[in-house]
Amino acid sequence: MPSQKALIRRPSPRLAEGLVTHIEREKVDVDLAVEQWEAYAEALRTHGWETVEVDPADDCPDSVFVEDAVVVFRNVALISRPGAETRRAETAGVEEAVARLGCSVNWIWEPGTLDGGDVLKVGDTVYVGRGGRTNAAGVQQLRAALEPLGARVVAVPVSKVLHLKSAVTALPDGTVIGHEPLMDTPSLFPRFLPVPEESGAHVVLLGGGKLLMAASAPKTAELFAGLGHEPVLVDISEFEKLEGCVTCLSVRLRELYV
Repeated sequence: MPSQKALIRRPSPRLAEGLVTHIEREKVDVDLAVEQWEAYAEALRTHGWETVEVDPADDCPDSVFVEDAVVVFRNVALISRPGAETRRAETAGVEEAVARLGCSVNWIWEPGTLDGGDVLKVGDTVYVGRGGRTNAAGVQQLRAALEPLGARVVAVPVSKVLHLKSAVTALPDGTVIGHEPLMDTPSLFPRFLPVPEESGAHVVLLGGGKLLMAASAPKTAELFAGLGHEPVLVDISEFEKLEGCVTCLSVRLRELYV
């Protein structure tokens, strides 16, 4: 049986100090963020995902964005080496969690940097954003780790947003969705659907045509519903103030056979 586990990590009390790169800093309400995080985790569980909490990293303001610490392909977990040095302490707890779940663990090594938010998997194609937090050596190491497992790794320039998945994700049929003003090269994607809102570019596939997405993208939700998908909306306003989106807050493990 394929697994349906989702790694999540409780927000740090220092969340409001999280990094912002491409947007103006706004005041973050940490209590509200915790409520939103709990509702996000509940949405995953409601739709059949078993949530696995990584030990909290209270001294790491950005640690709730658990996706950046690891890339999972099949049963291999590639522990990232975040491009922001202040985030490197986040990976130890995530490494422990994936090892406990039985993943085969690999690492990105110096001089490589790679954030998990720069990696978008569409079937066996793995797109990796190059520009912000992920460097050329990180891309090479990702290739070396995943190509032997049957992945095709495609590097994509990213200059207008923090991570590749801040600009694009994909629908269950493999169509890549994105908000064009934030994309460098939409033409790299064989099937591309532009969406009307920035946060509409981010979906988490829950299975059965259900798409977990931010409540801040109602027009996009309507577009997807019209295409036969079922949007599941969550309010993540406090995380959006830190350039976070629905994908950053969990890592879905679908191919752990246990």
